[in-house]
Amino acid sequence: MLDIKDLRVHFRSEPPGKDAVKGISLHMESGEILGLVGESGSGKTVTAMALSSLLPNARAEITGKITFNGMDVFSATREELRALRGQSISVVFQEPMTSMDPTMRIGPQVEESLTVHGLYTPEERKQRAIQAMRDAELPDPESLYRKYPHELSGGMLQRAMIAAAIICDPVLLICDEPTTALDVTVQEGILNLLKKINREKGTGILFISHNLHVVRKLCTRVAVMCRGEVVETGDVDQVFFHPQQEYTKRLIAAIPTRNRKR
Repeated sequence: MLDIKDLRVHFRSEPPGKDAVKGISLHMESGEILGLVGESGSGKTVTAMALSSLLPNARAEITGKITFNGMDVFSATREELRALRGQSISVVFQEPMTSMDPTMRIGPQVEESLTVHGLYTPEERKQRAIQAMRDAELPDPESLYRKYPHELSGGMLQRAMIAAAIICDPVLLICDEPTTALDVTVQEGILNLLKKINREKGTGILFISHNLHVVRKLCTRVAVMCRGEVVETGDVDQVFFHPQQEYTKRLIAAIPTRNRKR
């Protein structure tokens, strides 16, 4: 489904040779849940933005090759990229409180992808938005459709963002730290929801996180990033219990446990 080869991202504001992403290669199969982990600043989000074509050329120079379902993303036309974003590839951002427009009701924001791509009539879009919110396990979606973001909790807002991301039935869902700002019980519910979407819809998920413990709960395979490079990849249990790289060992050692004293 997704093949990344020698991806490099250089922000034009940075000096030459200082790349945010330094020639990484990754592969994802259809319906797979792949974790991309690393500390803040390791290049995880930049990688996700590059493969979803959300980095403007004026700000970043991107080289390498990204192939998605047989299409060369960097050679695609503007119309092809427009169709790709939102329909085939959707992104769930972190910090739901700041990612949604506070002046718009929830319903129009959930159905925005359908509106942008000119799909369905207004009434059909509304019904699909309500169904997407129901699929995201939001209670009473008919009532939530008319509410504003400040009327929802953080966990409900994150589910609303997931509803907006899955309304077009994408092939790939990119989740950028979707549980970071949530408490552990709400976090568990979001992880279970993503598992359900993957199981029932066959949606591939690229899950970005700095938390290996969360990744182990959700993903089948993991890639570890450090300073713009992928330093280790493998099955989650293999990387978690038998890490090969010193950086991965340090990440695992940083996971809090009940028995570890500081």
